[in-house]
Amino acid sequence: MKKAVLSLLVIVSALRIGAQEKPNIVLLFVDDYGWSDIGYRNETFNTPNLNQFKKESLDFQRAYIPTPTCSPSRYSLLTGREAVRVQMVRHIAIDKNNPEAKFSLWPKDPVQMPSINYMPLEEITYAERLKEYGYYNYFVGKWHLGHKGRYPLDQGFDAEFGTTDHGHPKSYYYPFFKNGDPNNFMKNYKEGDYLTDVLTDGAVDFIKNYDKDQPFMLSFWYYSVHGPSIGRKDLLKKYQEAGLKGKYAHHAAMVEAMDESVGRVRKAIKDKGIADNTVIIVLSDQGGAYSNAPLSGGKKGGNTLGEGGARVPLMIYYPEVTKANTETDIPVQSIDIYPTLIEIASGNKCTDKQVNGVSLMPILKGKKIKKRKLYFFRSYEDQYAAVICGDWKLIKYHSGKFQLFNVKEDISEQNNLIGKEMKIEKKLKNDINKWEKEAVPTY
Repeated sequence: MKKAVLSLLVIVSALRIGAQEKPNIVLLFVDDYGWSDIGYRNETFNTPNLNQFKKESLDFQRAYIPTPTCSPSRYSLLTGREAVRVQMVRHIAIDKNNPEAKFSLWPKDPVQMPSINYMPLEEITYAERLKEYGYYNYFVGKWHLGHKGRYPLDQGFDAEFGTTDHGHPKSYYYPFFKNGDPNNFMKNYKEGDYLTDVLTDGAVDFIKNYDKDQPFMLSFWYYSVHGPSIGRKDLLKKYQEAGLKGKYAHHAAMVEAMDESVGRVRKAIKDKGIADNTVIIVLSDQGGAYSNAPLSGGKKGGNTLGEGGARVPLMIYYPEVTKANTETDIPVQSIDIYPTLIEIASGNKCTDKQVNGVSLMPILKGKKIKKRKLYFFRSYEDQYAAVICGDWKLIKYHSGKFQLFNVKEDISEQNNLIGKEMKIEKKLKNDINKWEKEAVPTY
């Protein structure tokens, strides 16, 4: 009997060790953080923590968002699916007079395509899948995928902090939001508290106090650096004294506060003694609201499918897998994160049939993936769809206009090659038309 008990204890111990050997995962998802708004690309910004993270990680030079705007970018990250397939083609804008309305319209959308107001509960999220592999899922920050009843806790997360109905705060200083605090998290804060710091406290406390015998995934989705541009006062003063004016000084201060947050999270991981067994992913949801030079376009202005709107920072650190201070020019999308997480958590390739992305694990190991096309769709203005194939990019407009760029040779998208590169133009037009018929719902 004693031998049987001892054998059982050995088995249980082995299972616990096996569970603990699975890497923890930390996903830092920044809002409206432009590809160019990082210190090693633009000296305007002071980002020592992100600069250091680049030196330790794999930097994806051509990472994209399929529908570069708030809610659809979150949907794609969570599900590995192109958001247009569930008709989420814009940010969620809930009508206060009809909060349960399934769809909303956008006044300036030339085709008046209805966009869904929430992520359907039947959608499978990475949190739900990682739970199957023994992970504890903690969510911090901006959700913007539906109101209460459709929160992180309803989509596979075990706990949440800082979740509201809002896509952005009224102010980054307390009381943060104009109205609505369904989770009552604001009751613990006071005048002078800064939202990015408050959320970082929540993330750091989670790491510091985590004591479960299972790996965790921390999803820290920032409100920052989304507007309103309100920099932390100590940092704002620094940039104003350096000569930056108005909103640009505020934006630079917000970027530095976010960079500080990244540093604090990484320090908490190191202090916990788990740095050698924690995957860290840094990603943005779309391009910046201000200049994205040398890239063209951005969050606003009718050219969001330009490189400045759709191309985003993405860096991944995977201990003993990724090679420090390396870069890749392979085009990837945020829909690839989901199958990558599944492979990290399970040790096996993701076979989820509904997923449109592919695992980045081969790239993390220094290998290549099969060449493919990346598709884009949003419904705000004339410009609405695009396809990338290697170095080539075709952009489509409702008005019948097309643009064709070689983004490797012309990163600023200044030389429209429509009518000049007929073979690739014809191919990509056929590709995007075929994809639209398959992926875009009728309405």
